[in-house]
Amino acid sequence: MHLHLGELTPETFLRDYWQKKPLVIRQGFKNFEDLLTPEEMAGLACDDMVESRRVYKTEGEWQAEFGPFDSYEHLGESDWTLVVQALNNWLPKADELIQCFDFIPRWRLDDVMVSYATPGGGVGPHIDLYDVFICQGSGRRRWRVGDRGPHKEFAAHPALLHTEAFDSIIDVELLPGDILYLPPGFPHEGVTLEASMSFSVGYRTASAKDMVSALADHLIDNDLGCEQIADPDRPLARQSGKISDADLARIKAQLLDTLDDQLISEFSGRYLTQSKCELDLVDEALGFQTSDIVELLNDQELTRLGGLRCLYFEHSVGQGIFYLNGEQISMPPKLMTIIMMLCDHQILTPEMLKPWLNDADFLDMLTTWVNAGFWYFQES
Repeated sequence: MHLHLGELTPETFLRDYWQKKPLVIRQGFKNFEDLLTPEEMAGLACDDMVESRRVYKTEGEWQAEFGPFDSYEHLGESDWTLVVQALNNWLPKADELIQCFDFIPRWRLDDVMVSYATPGGGVGPHIDLYDVFICQGSGRRRWRVGDRGPHKEFAAHPALLHTEAFDSIIDVELLPGDILYLPPGFPHEGVTLEASMSFSVGYRTASAKDMVSALADHLIDNDLGCEQIADPDRPLARQSGKISDADLARIKAQLLDTLDDQLISEFSGRYLTQSKCELDLVDEALGFQTSDIVELLNDQELTRLGGLRCLYFEHSVGQGIFYLNGEQISMPPKLMTIIMMLCDHQILTPEMLKPWLNDADFLDMLTTWVNAGFWYFQES
């Protein structure tokens, strides 16, 4: 699977469009094929571990239901949509789609969402707070996009936040292989013209509110940030109810001194590698021995579990530190190169791993991860 940006390059796309304005990319994927069938998607939506929803209208009123679902016949042949979140957690092929957009770092990735809609189906006019590449699969869908602005939003249903009517700056019919890029804040609505599937690669960051809340939990759980303000040589106070500018500076410095690079990276590394949805992990350790791992790596590729997040910071990877599934991992600094390889690549070939198969530290840790189901083997 290869992304074609037409006359653009990834650099010019990031410069001119990313978080700035929407873009229609005709035939961004040539000969695009759906990553799964509607029947396979319906099977995922039967699983209570998979986040799914369906949207439709009843007597002109919007309705939304959350899975798992076991039937669709009562919905008829038109005007309904089925959505499955975090497809990349359950379908390895979905990572091939993500890789096409890896000029954006994975820490910004939210997930891959798949949508199946019957003619007339959609989820209504709305505004997203994240960047998304909507990749049209089979079928056709019409998209209208409005400009940023003061758009009034309202709850069309407790689970559906819609926006009022807007003027279009884009009105386009997407065909298989076409892509619509939408930055945050642009109102849009898609209506299916014939039974169709689309695959949305979304990128978002947490709000400052969510990050500060999680950071507070991190400080409490790890007994951090316990230092108090010291103020020797304090001048005489003449107004006991006043917080002076100097004291305000002390309070601000106390908070900022706590938020050093080490704390922020340790917290955010854990935070950013937590999966937003369930992972398809094994129920019990698989029981591989290190010798089994070495033998398998002679002719089998090592694949990272779909949805498993694995990241490192530029300033600390040389110390052997990286983050995996919400945990900080420390390895010998000599393994910096393999750490970067583990995080940068979804699939590791025998040739890539061969130089490290005599390193006991790496093999011990790799055996632990394989037994936990974080990485698995498949034929090259």
